[in-house]
Amino acid sequence: VLSAASTTVPKATFHMPFAMTVTSVKAGLTTAGTGAALVTVDIHDAGITILSTKITIDATEKTSATAATQPVLSDTALAADALIELFLDVRDTDNVATGLKCYIIGNLV
Repeated sequence: VLSAASTTVPKATFHMPFAMTVTSVKAGLTTAGTGAALVTVDIHDAGITILSTKITIDATEKTSATAATQPVLSDTALAADALIELFLDVRDTDNVATGLKCYIIGNLV
């Protein structure tokens, strides 16, 4: 089950292995969430979000690809060795969602 949501404590961090121009982002779950609250994910590059509209996964869905509101990129340039932080801003209301995965898709620079 996804742990408590936080907009200040990242769930995962990593350094970009190479420079990338981001073309899209998405997220997925092993077990779909339920309830009114959508699973909401944010991605930060060096402490600043790269999304003007965050990634959401609708209730009973396992992927953001089918979300009513799609994510919108506000920063597409990720430098080599940039610190990337993944945040779970909101978890599903009933706390049943599991196995969150996040994907950053793009082209090498």
